[in-house]
Amino acid sequence: MQVTETLNEGLKRAYDIVIPAADLDSKVDAKLTEAQPDIEMKGFRKGKVPMPLLKKQYGERLLGEVMQETIDGAMSDHFEKSGDRPAMQPDVKMTNEDWKIGDDVNVTMSYEALPEIPEVDLSDISLEKMVVKADDASVDEALANLAETAQNFVDRKKGSKAKDGDQVTMDFVGSVDGEEFEGGSAEDYPLVLGSNSFIPGFEEQLVGVKAGEEKSVEVKFPDEYGAENLAGKDAVFACTIKAVKAPEAAEIDDEMAKKFGAEDLAGLKTQITERLEAEYAGAARAVQKRALLDALDKKVSFDLPPSLLDAEADQIAHQLWHDENPEVQGHDHEKIEATDEHRELAARRVRLGLLLAELGQKAEVEVTDAEMTQAMMNQARQYPGQERQFFEFVQQNPQMQQQMRAPLFEDKVVDYVFELAEIKEKTVSKDDLQKAVEALEDE
Repeated sequence: MQVTETLNEGLKRAYDIVIPAADLDSKVDAKLTEAQPDIEMKGFRKGKVPMPLLKKQYGERLLGEVMQETIDGAMSDHFEKSGDRPAMQPDVKMTNEDWKIGDDVNVTMSYEALPEIPEVDLSDISLEKMVVKADDASVDEALANLAETAQNFVDRKKGSKAKDGDQVTMDFVGSVDGEEFEGGSAEDYPLVLGSNSFIPGFEEQLVGVKAGEEKSVEVKFPDEYGAENLAGKDAVFACTIKAVKAPEAAEIDDEMAKKFGAEDLAGLKTQITERLEAEYAGAARAVQKRALLDALDKKVSFDLPPSLLDAEADQIAHQLWHDENPEVQGHDHEKIEATDEHRELAARRVRLGLLLAELGQKAEVEVTDAEMTQAMMNQARQYPGQERQFFEFVQQNPQMQQQMRAPLFEDKVVDYVFELAEIKEKTVSKDDLQKAVEALEDE
């Protein structure tokens, strides 16, 4: 096999590869010889089929396999000897389009090599770690919010009109074209106005009703409603209002605490304190991580593969366009052209991504199976009732696995660098931390 370099400019590489026909033929013969003892053919005993007949029967099919294996082997051998790591899948093409059996195979291979990543001294990186303690006011605010979620409803004064947020207890009977329909009636049904529990337009018409009043609610079922016999139909619900109740926050006491799984109010406060400080720590880590990436970005400079830059810039432009046009759900729109600003951001991301990958490889950082499983479980919770299908989808989709593995790997590398850097803790207020987080979002 002959390999000739045709391009070596910056990170771009190209090679012509010639695979002699004789090499392919000998490999086909080797495969047939290996399989011959197990082959049966009419008129011959097992293992006694002549080689010329085997070659006539199976040779052409095996030749295709041998060609692919030989090309793959040539690529692997090249990367092992050269030390190159392709930034993306190499472009491999067969150039002699008029090829026929007995001809040499001519192939071109082109790619962009990943750059050499310079050594980085991590010990002289100095970072600030913001520490926030949960104060009494924050704990009390969280308690008040919990009390709102554990609210009770108490009867309003006789004759009071229902307001948004009130609970209305009622009997109702629904009909379409004067005919009652299945599932359209209930007794003593408690409905919180503004909860959007019923079809659009229903709850708004109950604002202002009083206990003892009868009310006809006229609505139209959505066109995409689940029951086909009701979709898009006009309906009337005859409602009898039995009670109008106002929301009342639960008492902040031991009984409320037990509703949230704590033994008593003191235990609930401890849980809230731990949760708040965990949230503060997560926000502080994001600020510290950005500071680390800024420091690393200033430390290194190396050539970047144009293909990675273009792909990242296009992805950034596409994502930002969708952020600005949230009403567009699909991706069948015109191509979004990347700007210089997108390319500048892409350069930073690609550079830092390559650097973190190199640091992680040298430090032998790995994402464990247990960590991947936990990540899958966390993401599966976003699909209630379909967790099993989500797991199976990820297990059968290597690209999805890589998308989930990448941020886990990055965070582990960041933690590794944190251990080597100089970290100074600084106690700050919740407001100071919030300002630092908002500053990240503005950049």
